[in-house]
Amino acid sequence: MRWLTALILCFSVAVSADPLLVAKQRFTLDKFTTENGQTIAPVNIGWEAYGTLNSDKSNAILITHFFSGSSHAAGKYHTEDAAAGYWDAIIGPDKAIDTNKFYVISSDTLVNANVFDPKVITTGPATINPATSKPYGLAFPVVTIGDFVEVQKALLDSLGIDKLHAVIGPSMGSFQAIEWAVRYPDKVERLLPVIGSAYMDNYSAIKLQRWAYPILQDPAWQGGDYYDKGQPWQGLSTALAYITQDALHPDGFNPRYAAFSTDKALHQDIRALPQAWQQLLAQARQRAAKQDANHILYLVRASQLWRAGMGDNWQQALGRVKAKTLFLPASGDLLLPPALSQHSVKVMQAAGNSAQYGEIPGSFGHLDGVLGISTVASQISDFLK
Repeated sequence: MRWLTALILCFSVAVSADPLLVAKQRFTLDKFTTENGQTIAPVNIGWEAYGTLNSDKSNAILITHFFSGSSHAAGKYHTEDAAAGYWDAIIGPDKAIDTNKFYVISSDTLVNANVFDPKVITTGPATINPATSKPYGLAFPVVTIGDFVEVQKALLDSLGIDKLHAVIGPSMGSFQAIEWAVRYPDKVERLLPVIGSAYMDNYSAIKLQRWAYPILQDPAWQGGDYYDKGQPWQGLSTALAYITQDALHPDGFNPRYAAFSTDKALHQDIRALPQAWQQLLAQARQRAAKQDANHILYLVRASQLWRAGMGDNWQQALGRVKAKTLFLPASGDLLLPPALSQHSVKVMQAAGNSAQYGEIPGSFGHLDGVLGISTVASQISDFLK
C-alpha cells in the first residue's frame, strides 16, 4: 500500500535517524510434528535479534508478528532502506523496548504470507516438498498458532534461552504471545498482547473467511495446485484488498480513497468499477507480488482456529497464565475490537491474574497497533520494568 508505506517511512525517519542495522538469520529443524500429528521435514524460519543477550540469558524478549508481517520488527538491513521494521518506534536503544537492556528476538512464522520476499524465510505450501520435488500445495498440513509457538520455542531452545522477560505481539502476534504464556507459564514473566484477544469468536472468524473466499473462487487457484502456472492474482489481490479495508477504521480509510459521489462513471454505467475499489485493488496487487495465495489461506485458518490453549475451554486455559499481563487493544479497532480484549482480561482476572488493560488511541483502527504504537510507548516501558 503506497500511502501506508509512506506513512511508515515518514514515521521511521522521525524516530530513527540512526537506525539499528540487523541481519536475517536462518533456523532449521530437521523435522517438526504439527498439532494434528503430521510431520514436516525440514522446517526453516528466519529470525532477527536486536541488543545483546546477557550472561545468564535472562533479558530476552520475544516479539511475535501480525498476520501479514514478518520478523522484521525493527532496524534496517541497510542504511539506505526506505523504512525500518514495523515497530522501530518502540524497539531500539533508549526506546520503550530498550535494546540497551534487552535482547529482542523476532521470528518469521510458519506459512508466512510474504514467502516471496527475499528477506523472509518460512516453510509452507509454496515450499518444495523433498518427497515430491514439487511445492507442497494443499498437501501441507493445517497449522495452528500452537505450531507457530512450538517452532519459536525450538529456536529459543537452540539459543539456550529458558525464560523470557516478556512476550509481546500485535494482532495474530498477540495470539502467539498468549499461547506462550498458557503453554509455558514458568518461562514467560510478562505478557503484552497488542490489538488482540485470547480467543476468536464466530463473528470474527467468519469475517476472516471473506479473506479466503476470493482465492478459493478464482479459477486460477486450481485447487491449490497453481505453482507451475502462476499465482491466482485476481483472488489474491482481492483478498489483500479486503484485509486492508478490514484493518482500517472508516476515519482512516475514507480520506484516502475516492468518494463515490464524485465518481462520474458510476452514474453512467452499471459495469463501472468504483475508483475507490480500483485504487484499493491496485495497492493490493503491489503487495501480492511478495505473497502466496495458499499461505494466506493457511494463515486465515490458523487465526480462525485460535483459542488460548488450543483445547475445548480457552477460559480454563487462561487460568494457567502466571505472567504479569497488559492488554493493549486499539480504541477504533473493528477487526479485533476492544471488547474481545476486555473479555479476555475479565476471564484472566477471574482466574486470579491481575491483568491490566489500556487502549491505543488513533484513527487507523486495527492498524493503530502498528502505526500508533508510539502513543503507548511509556506504558510499555513501565510495564517492562
